[in-house]
Amino acid sequence: MKQAAYIAFALLGLIWGTNFIFMKWAAAWITPTQIVFLRVLFGFLPILIFALLRRSLSWSHLRHSHHFLVMALLATVIYYYAFAKGTSLLLSSVAGMLSGAIPLFSFVTAWLFLRAEPLNRRTAFGIFLGFVGVILIARPWNSLAAGVDVSGVLYMIAGSLSVGCSFVYARRFITPLGLSPLALSTYQIGLALVLITLITDMHGMSAISADPVALTGVILGLGLAGTGIAYILYYFIVQRLGALAASGVTYIPPVVALLIGTLLVGEPIKSLDLLAMLLILGGVYVLQSGKKNPTTPPTVVPKPST
Repeated sequence: MKQAAYIAFALLGLIWGTNFIFMKWAAAWITPTQIVFLRVLFGFLPILIFALLRRSLSWSHLRHSHHFLVMALLATVIYYYAFAKGTSLLLSSVAGMLSGAIPLFSFVTAWLFLRAEPLNRRTAFGIFLGFVGVILIARPWNSLAAGVDVSGVLYMIAGSLSVGCSFVYARRFITPLGLSPLALSTYQIGLALVLITLITDMHGMSAISADPVALTGVILGLGLAGTGIAYILYYFIVQRLGALAASGVTYIPPVVALLIGTLLVGEPIKSLDLLAMLLILGGVYVLQSGKKNPTTPPTVVPKPST
C-alpha cells in the first residue's frame, strides 16, 4: 500500500504544479472570480460523490456550519481568488515558485496566534531564507525592469496568508470536532461554491469556450483534478504515510510549475528566480526540520492549494 501512496504523492505534486498554467490560460478569457467559480464547481462534484459513497455526511454536522463557513472563506474562496488573480498578473512559473512559500506563512500565523510552533534559531533561519526568496522574486526595488508585477506578488502572499489563517482556525475550532477529513472538505467546498456563486458575475464567462484548451484546463485541470481528485489524494497520502510526510508534497508544485512555464510554454526565467526558488524551498526544509515537536497540519487545508 505504501507504493500506491508514493504514486499518489507524486501525482498530487504534479497536479498542483500544473494549476498555475491552467489559471494563466483561463485568465486570458475570464475573470479570476469566474475561474474560481468553475474550479470550485467541478471540484466539488467528485468530492460530494465520494463522500456520499463513503457515507461520511450527516445532518447533525450542520450545527457546525459557522466553522465550515469560515474555512470556506479562508481555505477556498479567498485563497483560490488571490492565487488566480496573482497568476493572471505574473508568469505562471513565477506564481508557482511563490506558492512554495505557503508553509512559511502557515508557520508564522500558527506561531503568532497559537504559540504552538517552536520558534528557535533553526526555524527563524528557515523563515528568513524563505522570505528572502520571496523578496528576490518580487524585486520591489526594480520590479518594472525585472518584468514582475508587485501587485501579483502581493496577491500570492495574500493567498498564502489566507491559508495560514485557515490553519490556525482549523487547529483551534475544526480539529476538536472530530469529523472526518472527507466530510469537512465536502462542507467546506460546498459552502465555498455557494459563496462564490453569489459574488460571481456570470456575464462573459462563456468566452472561455472559444479556447478548448483553456476550458479543459479549468474544468479538468483546476476543477476535477486540481480540487476534487487532489483532496482525495491528499487524504489518502495522510492516511498511508502520515501528515508530516504528506506535507512534503509542497516541494513538488514550484518545480513542476517552473518546468512547465520554461520548457513547455517558453516563459523567460532568470538565474535570480532560480536562486529565489531554492531559497524558498530551502527555507521550508530548514523550518520543518527545525521543529522539535512537529505538529499535524489540519487535513482540511491542502498544501499548497492552488
